[in-house]
Amino acid sequence: MALLFGILLLLGLCGNIISENTSEALDYELPTSKYETEDTYSPGPISVLFQMVRIFIYIVQPGDFPEDSIRKLIRNKFEVSTVYDEPENIVLILKIAHYEIGVILCVILGVLFIILLPVVGCIFAICRCCNKCGGKMHQRPKENAPFQRRCLAISLLVICVLVSIGIIYGFAANHHVRHRIRKSQKLIDSNLKDLRTLVNEAPQQIDYIVDQFNTTKEKAFLDLDNIHSLLGGGILERLKPKVIPVLDEIQVMAKAIKETKVALENMNQNFKSLRDGSQQLSNSLSAVKQNMQNSLQGPECLLPQVSDICKNIESSLSQLEGNPELSKLPSMDTELQNINNVLRNDLDAMVQKGYQSFNDIPKRVQVQTTNIVAEIKKLLNTVGSNVKDATKDIPIQKSLSEFNSHMDEIEKEIKQKLHRAEEVDSYWWLCSLISCFLLLLIVIFFYLGLLCGVYGYDKHTTPTTRGFVSNTGGIFLMVGVGFCFLFCWIVMILVVLSFVPGVNMEKLICEPYANGKIFQILDTPYLLNKEWKYYISGMVLKKPDIELTFEQIYSDCKNNRGIYSTLQLENRFNISESLDIHKHTDNINNQLERLDIKLGGIVLLNEEGKNNLKEFSNSGIDNIDYDTLLAQSKTSPGKVNLLSFSYDLDTKADRLPPGQLKQSMKSEAQTIRKIHQDQVLPMEKTQVDVQKNIKILQRTSGGLKEKVSKILQSLDSVQVFITNDISSVIVEETKKFAKKILRYFEHYLEWVELAVTEKMVPCKPVATAMDSAFKVILCGFIVDPLNLFWFGIGKATFLLLPALIIAVKLAKHYRRMESEDVYEDLQTIPPETMDSGNTGYDKNHLYGVHNPVMSSSLQY
Repeated sequence: MALLFGILLLLGLCGNIISENTSEALDYELPTSKYETEDTYSPGPISVLFQMVRIFIYIVQPGDFPEDSIRKLIRNKFEVSTVYDEPENIVLILKIAHYEIGVILCVILGVLFIILLPVVGCIFAICRCCNKCGGKMHQRPKENAPFQRRCLAISLLVICVLVSIGIIYGFAANHHVRHRIRKSQKLIDSNLKDLRTLVNEAPQQIDYIVDQFNTTKEKAFLDLDNIHSLLGGGILERLKPKVIPVLDEIQVMAKAIKETKVALENMNQNFKSLRDGSQQLSNSLSAVKQNMQNSLQGPECLLPQVSDICKNIESSLSQLEGNPELSKLPSMDTELQNINNVLRNDLDAMVQKGYQSFNDIPKRVQVQTTNIVAEIKKLLNTVGSNVKDATKDIPIQKSLSEFNSHMDEIEKEIKQKLHRAEEVDSYWWLCSLISCFLLLLIVIFFYLGLLCGVYGYDKHTTPTTRGFVSNTGGIFLMVGVGFCFLFCWIVMILVVLSFVPGVNMEKLICEPYANGKIFQILDTPYLLNKEWKYYISGMVLKKPDIELTFEQIYSDCKNNRGIYSTLQLENRFNISESLDIHKHTDNINNQLERLDIKLGGIVLLNEEGKNNLKEFSNSGIDNIDYDTLLAQSKTSPGKVNLLSFSYDLDTKADRLPPGQLKQSMKSEAQTIRKIHQDQVLPMEKTQVDVQKNIKILQRTSGGLKEKVSKILQSLDSVQVFITNDISSVIVEETKKFAKKILRYFEHYLEWVELAVTEKMVPCKPVATAMDSAFKVILCGFIVDPLNLFWFGIGKATFLLLPALIIAVKLAKHYRRMESEDVYEDLQTIPPETMDSGNTGYDKNHLYGVHNPVMSSSLQY
């Protein structure tokens, strides 16, 4: 009961302990302690015997738990003896008697046993002293004597085995109590330590929650310090999809202007080079052509075998001419001059200024919000101070010191009572041990009697001539009978004294506690206190109308819920009001709404840059006939491939006879190859460069006016948006930033609510302590072994009654008689006389004398 008082005291004081609320943001795990006491209990293999006893108890007392009767008894404070005259209480007494009818009947049987056994024992002893009740040492022969002896011996043996099993139950129960009571101190210490851990855990968890407000605040400070990247970066990211593509297009156009200039310069130089090269090639080919014509006019060409070759060579000389198309390539000076005029202003630098102006938004945001950020930080520091001040106003330390002082008193009281319990257990253990040994002594005498009687019995002897061993067996049996009369009624007193409380504690405490009915009774409105509807809510919350029940508390603690929600402490201490962060969030939000950011003066491209784009579109490069130029540049520098022509001329010269003409043709072929190498090949390379530059200019100039017009329209649209509508973007991003800061504290409050109501100070040790007090110590260590003890010893004691009767009858068959019936002529014995047991006359003083007639005719 002291432990239970401590548990209830803890429930009451936890109202003061849990009245603190703090805050946390982000994802944190509330620190919890590990408890020593296990929440499960198993008695081991002996639980099978305990269950068997419970079945017997259910048979003895099968009625349902008397909830109404218990409620009435509690209302009457268990005083029924003084109100017999009230009909309501008479009915209550009758209901209790009806519920206890099985126990009452068993007690009546036990009391009758206690009273009658010594009385019967005295009568039996006196009767035997008068040579009655089997006291006369005389045995008449019977035909079924061997069968009767065997049946009695087997019956006694079976009963002794059953009695031995009951004694073993008693020894096992006695040992279990002794062993478990010694472990009770360790279990109680473990529970008290867990309860202290539970109490000491509360301020640690409260401090942890308070610290998490500082963590949340530091996170908010970090975001405020990074306002340039969070708020300014947010604005920047919102504008990027509109601004960056336009600036990128302008930058591409600036690069295209430079590429156009380079391409025009290269193409203009290449055109001049091709014109000059074409003129030079024409002159060189004309000279070669003139030399060859002069050589072909010589006398050698008049020879018949040579004239055809000369004519063939002369007819091919018309091919040695340059291509006039290359000399017609135009000059690009006008277009180049227009591009140079465009490049007088550095458009790329202007674009970079636009980029810089746009990318400076975060820096400008930080500069403009410096003062407001400082004020918000100051406000958050004030909130942190308020949180700490609120925790100081909650009387935690006082409650903890008060509870710890009670815990010390409870522990001291428990130790004192446990010491007394150990002393009582010692006496109980000694009495139980003596009872078991007394029954064991009786059974041992019966076993010895059976052993000696069975092994010492000789069927060829007469009752007066039985051997020493057989006679000793009979004596052992009678000694056992004497001990039965002497001690069984005493043992039965112990059985009755343990039976009554054992059965009632099992049915009225252990079983209702296991199925929860005991909590349902305690939760009955106005039961424990006539002025309180719910006792536990009146005790803990001082508000008895709130539905707070023992059953709900036990169930929640069993599921390891926090004490705050288990005890519904929000009805006594409003944590949200004690540490209300919401009243500060409005101030924080107001400060954040004061973020008046001005981002005017952002110019993506000035008028000079726009004029450059317009001048570029009007430069005339889009009017050039690139297809014609490309076709001209692809024409061959000469009418014929000079290299092929020279090889063909070598072939023809080889057919000429040796002489001046052949030598001249060979020399001209070599000259033509040199002209191809020195003039044609460079011109062809220049033509490739020209084609490349033409394609570049053709790609750049394609739709140039439309491109520039579109860029300028996009630029004007974006510039108008930045000038007129950027404020809406700033407002939206400012709200998003403020919401992010406030979300830290909202998330913190959500975590605090969850931590305090569900996780903070989990009360499982309370349920474990109650289980240890009732289920383990009371029921497991005391009630179950107590019931097993009276069940085993009571069964053994009752079974000794038939064993006693059988032992008395069986002793007649083993003990040596003082006299026996003797017949001179057995042939004259009538059957009905034999059946009736009268087989002759009583012959005294024949102790130890062999009777050959009886030994030959009767078999035992």
